[in-house]
Amino acid sequence: MSKGLVLITGGAGFIGSYTAEELLRAGYRVRLLDNLTPPVHTGEWPDWLPDCERMAGDVRNRDDWQKALRGVDYVVHLAAHQDLLPNFSQFFHVNSVGTALLYELVVAEKLPVKKVVVASSQFVYGEGRYQCAKDGEVFPDGRDVAGGHWDPVCPKCSGVITPLPLLETHANPKNQYSISKYSQELIAVALGRNYGIPSVALRYSIVQGARQSFRNAYSGVLRVFTLSHLAGRPAPVFEDGRQLRDYVNVEDVARANRLVLESEQANYEIFNVGGGKGYTVLEFAGIVSDTPPSVTGEYRVGDTRHSVSDITKLQRLGWQPTKTPADSVRDYVAWIRGQKLDKDYAAEALATLRQMGALRKAT
Repeated sequence: MSKGLVLITGGAGFIGSYTAEELLRAGYRVRLLDNLTPPVHTGEWPDWLPDCERMAGDVRNRDDWQKALRGVDYVVHLAAHQDLLPNFSQFFHVNSVGTALLYELVVAEKLPVKKVVVASSQFVYGEGRYQCAKDGEVFPDGRDVAGGHWDPVCPKCSGVITPLPLLETHANPKNQYSISKYSQELIAVALGRNYGIPSVALRYSIVQGARQSFRNAYSGVLRVFTLSHLAGRPAPVFEDGRQLRDYVNVEDVARANRLVLESEQANYEIFNVGGGKGYTVLEFAGIVSDTPPSVTGEYRVGDTRHSVSDITKLQRLGWQPTKTPADSVRDYVAWIRGQKLDKDYAAEALATLRQMGALRKAT
């Protein structure tokens, strides 16, 4: 007997496809909603998707939401616009307004949705949480990346500070993507509580594994480093490569999605979903390839220096990461070798970021 019907928005995407598989194995019926648009998609449903109901539609469209929500028991809302280009309004049209429309329709039509799980990002933390020897715990508001000063300093004494794990109690988003993701959290948890719609927001760390789009300029270092390696080029590393990042495998993320969907303890809460360990970008480049990377001295506008999430809160619900970055690299390389690469996507993405001013050289 089915456990109910789950609507996954962004269901044709990387995380969506794995979440669909996880939920199907657990006995749910699954409906996928996706607009299938570039740069992630090509207008067609990917051939790796599991056998479940599919609907083409856009979360900005009220009619598409109405059709997709018919008969639905649960929603896993993954659809999002994500890149670092300065098309600011699109982030809020898709991420913020799309999420608000979901709750608007559930309330207006008194839909019997039992829970909503919303995807957020660890980058809502901004520069995050640090320890100063003089001033204790501090939260820097920015850093002088344009001048090549990669590390933030204490906002009180301007002294050296040490990064601390990121806790769910803090947020200070600094770019268009993270601001829009934080707005999704606020919409989900606040409106969900106000109207009795159990809701959960998950702050994903950098999610990795097979099926991650090679067309999307935002999709991260695994794509860029792997495509550069296969093209015989050194991996391009921004800043000085010593920035810390937290990588989590997509299969572990799919399990986290199901866990909070099924756990009443998760209702109206926010959880970090991470790998439990930080790696410098240089260390990660070494996992992808033995070829020494190229440290470019460039920086992404609005990027953070260190992002390593504390996953204790989700662990208390019984979740643990089971895969390492090496596992994700192995899976992605095996998958990408089977894809049809009709152009140099990595080089094109970097050129686009530079042209749009989203990737700049420090002076």
